[in-house]
Amino acid sequence: MWPQLMARAKRSMYNHLCRGIFATPPIVARQDGVVIFSMIGTAVMIPYMIAIKSLHHHLQRGRVVVMDDGTLTDADRLLLRHHLDSPQILSLKDVDVGPCPRGGTWERLLTILDMAADEYVIQLDSDTVTLGPVPHVLEAIDANRSFTLLGAETPVQEILPVDIFTRRFFPGGEPAAEDFTGHIQGATESVLTRMAVPGLDRPRYVRGCSGFTGFARGSDRRLATAFSQTASAVLGVKRWHEWGTEQVTSSFVIANSDNAMVLPPALYENYWGTAPAADARFLHFIGTYRWHAWEYQQHCLSAIRDLKAGGALDQSVRGEPEQARAA
Repeated sequence: MWPQLMARAKRSMYNHLCRGIFATPPIVARQDGVVIFSMIGTAVMIPYMIAIKSLHHHLQRGRVVVMDDGTLTDADRLLLRHHLDSPQILSLKDVDVGPCPRGGTWERLLTILDMAADEYVIQLDSDTVTLGPVPHVLEAIDANRSFTLLGAETPVQEILPVDIFTRRFFPGGEPAAEDFTGHIQGATESVLTRMAVPGLDRPRYVRGCSGFTGFARGSDRRLATAFSQTASAVLGVKRWHEWGTEQVTSSFVIANSDNAMVLPPALYENYWGTAPAADARFLHFIGTYRWHAWEYQQHCLSAIRDLKAGGALDQSVRGEPEQARAA
């Protein structure tokens, strides 16, 4: 009970302290073939604004596209239009998932892959903060290379053929019975060598994190669909509809993209409760770790200060979401 109360109090304080993001200059979209895509709702308007504005500030590339999870209000849409230079707003319910699962952010992944046919698409979670220059992301865009943030609990920090990944990832070089019956991510990774995905003679894999990923221009959903159907046949339909299958599929698709790359984990980090590196450029605050100590709040406030220093806001439109005013 106490940890939940503390997290709720920290979240309320965060909303109060960080609503200053709405006093920062709006983004100026660039029609340069780059899309920064996120699925959001009204509950994450403040953290999302910090995530997208801090990334765009350091990237200086791209236009914004958001997918409404069904909760965005008219007031939210006005804020998005002003602060993000009239972004395209898509609806979750309009996505055709085909034979893939519905829910679990599958709509997000499939929409990204559809858009990546013509543009380079970056997937950005709202629980992220960009701290400094991101040259590796810019290099990936310019070279049209897909990228991924490294995932959790993995000794393997590179993209490898699935047989080599299996030998390096699992203790003893082989998955155990508990791997197959555990969390869906580990369960899927335990059967990669048993999956014959159409069109791939020697498939590759990396344990990535879909919180921050880049999809090269020229991508499509065919590989994601084929992988989903193959995994569902091996693991069973019920298991393949569990939360987490989208992230495994995202990692598989990126790993099998030409010249894909893993962002250097020392600079682009998932936060797990320990202090990040002094020169970290990008942090992804996962789950309850977002409210561990005050790391997330401090970095968000720092990003807001940097954004305010970057230019003056037009005072004629200065909005805050309703939940921020009520905090």
